[in-house]
Amino acid sequence: MTDKPKASATHSLIAGTIAGTVEGAVTYPTELIKTKMQLQGSQQYIAQGGHVYKGPIDCATTTFKTQGIRGLYRGLAPMLMGNAAKAGVRFLTYDTVKAQLRDADGKLTMPRMMVAGLCAGVIEGGTVVAPSETIKTRLIHDQCMPRPRYRGTADCVRTAVRSEGLAGIYRGVAAVMARQGANSCVRFAAYDTLKQLVVSRSAADAQNIPFAYSFGLGMAAGVITVYATMPFDVVKTRMQSLSAKQEYRNSLHCGWRVASGEGVAALWKGATPRLSRLMFSGAIVFAVYEEAMKALR
Repeated sequence: MTDKPKASATHSLIAGTIAGTVEGAVTYPTELIKTKMQLQGSQQYIAQGGHVYKGPIDCATTTFKTQGIRGLYRGLAPMLMGNAAKAGVRFLTYDTVKAQLRDADGKLTMPRMMVAGLCAGVIEGGTVVAPSETIKTRLIHDQCMPRPRYRGTADCVRTAVRSEGLAGIYRGVAAVMARQGANSCVRFAAYDTLKQLVVSRSAADAQNIPFAYSFGLGMAAGVITVYATMPFDVVKTRMQSLSAKQEYRNSLHCGWRVASGEGVAALWKGATPRLSRLMFSGAIVFAVYEEAMKALR
């Protein structure tokens, strides 16, 4: 009785890690563009001489022209390591909690899916995402400055820890946990609800769903997630910027400052590049996860 759950948990961890690595590598440039667009409304960013872009396309073309293809992958290393780890933790936690929340018939209601997703997001946010996102955001922010100061990922980590202590790489952890909790709550509930609908109306097997189905369902779940959780993402990015310590007291103060100083619409800044990323990241991560689970069973 105990061997099966262990195998299932191991499979979830391995499949999630593989899916997170593939998804992170493929979609990273859109994450970089989204982060740059979110950073540029800050007063400190402007005061420091940060480059202001007209929009996502201008951001992408300017970055490529001035820094080459490597510029579009600045901060990839911490993001990739974090993405692999967070996806492993996310799917492991979600599948574990989901198994405990099923009723006597093995069914799972949408509210229970959302609870399982929320747990997965909060745990991944607090353990893995906060430090990797902080380093990624600082590297991207630094890249936008007239005179960048970081030589790479290791230098960024050393500088942050030396000047602010270990708390420096966990800055904005509350905002990260809120964003990841909201993301996973919405994304998993949307994906599993749509998956159940497809399975009930077709001959598809829930454990062997075709690649095209999981890809399409993941894409749909990504679209829903973006618009439902965008404010959390903007606040998270601002709280992890180089100037966050000087500008914001906490996540709530940050959200209020953004909305009151730049307008409520600023809480959805970067939605277009994030949409392009989460549409494909959702498609890739769920499709790769489903295929990895098939291979591991």
